[in-house]
Order: sequence, then C-alpha cells, then structure tokens
Amino acid sequence: MNGFTLDPRLENDSISVMVTGLCDLRLSRDARWPWLILVPRRADITEIFEMTPLDQVLLAFETELTAKALKEITGATKINVGALGNIVRQLHVHVIARFEGDANWPGPVWGFGRAEPYEDGKRDEFIAKLREALSS
Repeated sequence: MNGFTLDPRLENDSISVMVTGLCDLRLSRDARWPWLILVPRRADITEIFEMTPLDQVLLAFETELTAKALKEITGATKINVGALGNIVRQLHVHVIARFEGDANWPGPVWGFGRAEPYEDGKRDEFIAKLREALSS
C-alpha cells in the first residue's frame, strides 16, 4: 500500500475494525468512550494538507460516514472529531462519542485517568454494530 506502515502506538492502542476506501478504521482499546480512529493508508503523511486533493475529499467523506454511524449506534450527546498528532505524528483522525456524565464530560478525553479495556464480548458486539451501520 505505497509503503504505508501503521505507527506502533496506534497499533498497540487500537484494533482494526475494517479497511475503508482510504483508511484503516480502528477502535480505541479504551472502553470509557466509543472512540474510533481513521488512519489514512498513505506513507509518511502527518498533515491533511500533505494529502492529494482526492485523498482529502475521501478522508472528509469517511470521517462523516464514521461520525454518523457512531452517533446512530451510540445515541451520543456529541461526536468529537479531531486530528491532533502532537504525540503520534502519523496522520489519524479521532471520532469520539461523548455523553453528558461520561468520564471527564465536558472536558477532553486525552490524558484523563487510566484506560479501561473492553470486555471481549462487548467489544465484538460494538464492532459488529459499527460494521452494520457503515455498510447500510
């Protein structure tokens, strides 16, 4: 895939849900929030503006589809979308479902408390619902 390699931190902190047209859609291993990560499968890209115009459009499209599906399956109060990259430089976009009263609402999810792992069954059920929502 054009020399694409997933950053080891992203690989360690998330699991692949599916490959879309452009991205590897991943689920954060932190179960406190339904937290998805879109990683464009392009080598050596750290910023959206470094991508081709077509890839930029695809990323925006896949982000919108992912956010809509996440809202649909979770009923979240708010969907947060962000591409920070201050620690993990490889371009990736976070899509996070937030709820009033969730861990650290309304503050940011980054750097808050300790990650809580998914139970295997709950993780697998969430992934199945997500795949179904994205395929319809």
